[in-house]
Amino acid sequence: MNEPKAKNPLVKWLLSLGPGIITAALVFGPSKITITSKLGAVYGYSLLWIVAVAILFMAVFTNIGERIGLADSRSLLSIIREKWSKLAAIIIGIGIFLVATSFQAGNSVGVGIAVAEASATSTLTWIIVFNLIGIFFLFFRKFYGILEKLMILLVGIMLFSFITTLFFAKPDVMGIAQGFVPSIPLGSEGLVIAFMASCFSITGAFYQAYLVQERKRRGALVVDGEGKHQTGGSGSLTGIIILGIMSAVVLICAAAVLNPQGISVTSASDMAKALEPLFGVYASDMFLVGLFGASFSSLVGNATLGGTLLSDALGYGSKLDSPITRVLIGLVMICGSAIAALFGKLPLELIVFAQSITIFLVPFIGVAMFSIANRKDVMGVYVNNSFSKIIGGLGLAVLFALAIYNVYDMFLK
Repeated sequence: MNEPKAKNPLVKWLLSLGPGIITAALVFGPSKITITSKLGAVYGYSLLWIVAVAILFMAVFTNIGERIGLADSRSLLSIIREKWSKLAAIIIGIGIFLVATSFQAGNSVGVGIAVAEASATSTLTWIIVFNLIGIFFLFFRKFYGILEKLMILLVGIMLFSFITTLFFAKPDVMGIAQGFVPSIPLGSEGLVIAFMASCFSITGAFYQAYLVQERKRRGALVVDGEGKHQTGGSGSLTGIIILGIMSAVVLICAAAVLNPQGISVTSASDMAKALEPLFGVYASDMFLVGLFGASFSSLVGNATLGGTLLSDALGYGSKLDSPITRVLIGLVMICGSAIAALFGKLPLELIVFAQSITIFLVPFIGVAMFSIANRKDVMGVYVNNSFSKIIGGLGLAVLFALAIYNVYDMFLK
């Protein structure tokens, strides 16, 4: 029954994208849509270049995570525990768990709003329903296989939805081209930091190592002694390119639709409201479909990241079929849905603040990843090449610069 599918090149290619698509899906959530829409609504096309820069750094660090996962049978936190200290591994694991839990509320609100506004029903109802569905997936024995296929489906839905929205928006081609010329409009610094913190997601890149190892454990990814794939692949670069396309399309749509009208953005669904009077209910619903895809994929992927890394940090391992790991994944979903149910729709200011706060944690994680990837005794043939060292070093410099700016902006200004 499965033989024809296994030989179909398109099916094999799509299934090989699993880890990369999961990383893209968990990064591209409702808070990301809100911030990206805000960039386009307020500053037009002028900050498109930020997307390209963030994606370059994200691609390099995701590739680093992939190579760490290929190089060693130990988990990334296990390597950090051995090479650095047990305390360092625990701090990173707990820190990522807390970050994941804080963003889970936004994912829950996003999925609730997307369905509620399209169906004129209660947001709270759908927050509960889709978190229960997410928890239900944890009971499947082959949870990772379901996770891969679900993320590929949801990312496909997002791409179709946002590109269709782009067709309705009819953006200015010259404006898009000029947007890739670097400039920082006055007053945009806070949003730029929040966007960089969300798009250049070190936690997502960190988790790539775990996704690759999960794929290796299941025999879906086999490599030879020279580091070349014999079977399967991780799709890390493809996933990050797709992340960049979705980010750019949302920003362009906001610049074309919201900016000329002077419409401010307070939530991820504001784009849908702006599209309806201009292009009709169909265009509005198409954007809500994309918002649902972004929210539900992040809801499941973000919880999986947070629960897996906390489990590994506490010494219970990182296998997705582990009962402890699944309980902690479910805990992220429960905490996120509870916060969403208690406080309702999260204001943009809180989302931006939460995204900015993560910048204090990620330089530490980035340094850990980068230093391990430079170690020949750990990495072997997968050790960083010159390009990864240069771009990775620049990426770390950006992370530290953003952290310093955050300290100044929040405490010294």
